[in-house]
Amino acid sequence: MTPLRRRKRSSVAGFTLIEALAATVLMGMILTALANVTSQWLANWDRGFVRAQRGELVSIALDRLVADLGAAEFITASRSAKVPMFDGTPLAVTLVRTAYGPNARPGLELVRIAETSDRNGTVLVRSKAPFAPLAAGQTAPNSLSFTDPVALLRAPLRVTFAYAGRDGVWRDTWQAAPLLPTTVRVTVRDAASDRTLSISTAALVHVELPAACARAKDKNDCAGKSDEDTPGNDPAQQPQAAPASPDSQRNAVRTL
Repeated sequence: MTPLRRRKRSSVAGFTLIEALAATVLMGMILTALANVTSQWLANWDRGFVRAQRGELVSIALDRLVADLGAAEFITASRSAKVPMFDGTPLAVTLVRTAYGPNARPGLELVRIAETSDRNGTVLVRSKAPFAPLAAGQTAPNSLSFTDPVALLRAPLRVTFAYAGRDGVWRDTWQAAPLLPTTVRVTVRDAASDRTLSISTAALVHVELPAACARAKDKNDCAGKSDEDTPGNDPAQQPQAAPASPDSQRNAVRTL
């Protein structure tokens, strides 16, 4: 091989040091730009993912609340009791419903939805207890042990309840009432700004009257008026019907 041919081959083979340095600098600039874009995109994506996940959790919690409130049963504490077991305040609701869950036994259970506090702030918790009828004359159970607590909503979100009957008037409490509320409003607020969120909803109670009202002729007695409170229901003040004559009795027999 001649020296001239060897010189031409060495001049075209590989990169020079300046070309390698220029490629390295260019690659560094490209990687830096990609890192900046990726860091901004990842932050926005993370915030959007957290927002979507929080919205999904809130939606599941509200569905659980609406299902529990709508399934409230007209169950009294004992045979002699006149009012259903339903206790509603702005921050807590206690009701009786059919047992629900993968490991639930057939029957009824007491469900309590109340706001409590832990180390992370306020939290709305759903817990339950088995329902057992009370003895005659007993108005309240001696002790209730609610178990299986489930956190529904956490701070900064807070939930308040309101109750309405057949008159459509909203009340902050529903306690010792002869009927169940027809509607329970669930208001979700941002605790930081005290702003009511658009995801607030309402639950329609499926049962508001006792089962005996299905056979009652006078629906006013089932609308919360007891026999003692209804004017004119005192047996001493009611006119006594005259005894039927033998002819009328025979006519009634023929009719039957």
